[in-house]
Amino acid sequence: MTTQNTLIRYNLILGSKRISNYFWLIISFLGGVGFFLAGLSSYLQIQMLPFTKIDSISFIPQGIVMTFYGSIGILLSLFLFANIMFNVGGGYNKYDKTLNKVEIFRLGFPTQNREIYLSYDFKDIRSIKLSIQEGLNPKREIYLCTKDQRQIPLTRVGEPLLLSSIEEEAVDLSLFLNVPLEN
Repeated sequence: MTTQNTLIRYNLILGSKRISNYFWLIISFLGGVGFFLAGLSSYLQIQMLPFTKIDSISFIPQGIVMTFYGSIGILLSLFLFANIMFNVGGGYNKYDKTLNKVEIFRLGFPTQNREIYLSYDFKDIRSIKLSIQEGLNPKREIYLCTKDQRQIPLTRVGEPLLLSSIEEEAVDLSLFLNVPLEN
C-alpha cells in the first residue's frame, strides 16, 4: 500500500500477517496434532483418533517416528503463530522531501532489537536498484543503494510481485528521489 503526495511518499510493508502464513499455520498444526495423537495412541493402545485404526501400528518404530513428526509439526505451528502475532517483517518506508530523508522501519521478534529503524539523507542515496531473478525461486526486489555501498531492501519478503508493478514502483521511486535506477 502506497500513500503519496507531492512531498511525502509512504509505503506500508506487510509482514508475517499474510493469508499464506495463516494457511500453513493451520495445516502444520492439524498435521502435527494428527501425527502426535497417532503415535501416542500406538503407545497407549487407546483409540484417540476417531477416523483411523491404530491397532496395526506398533510403537517402535512407526509410533515413535509419528510422535516425533507430530512434535515437530506442533513446534513449527507455534513458531508461525509467534511470527504472525508479532508481525515480523512488517513496517514502513517513508520518503520525505520536506526533510530530505528516507526512513525505513521494520519489526522483528520481541528482543532488545525488536524495532529496526534506518534513516538516510537524500544526499547519501546513490541509486535505486531493481533486482529480478527468474527461475524456480524467483526474486523481484527493490534496493536503496547508498554512497557507502549499502543495499537496503525496500520490498516485502514473500511471494514475488508482478514484474510490471515492481518495475513501475522502482521507476516512480527513482523519479521521486531524483536518483538513477540501476538494473
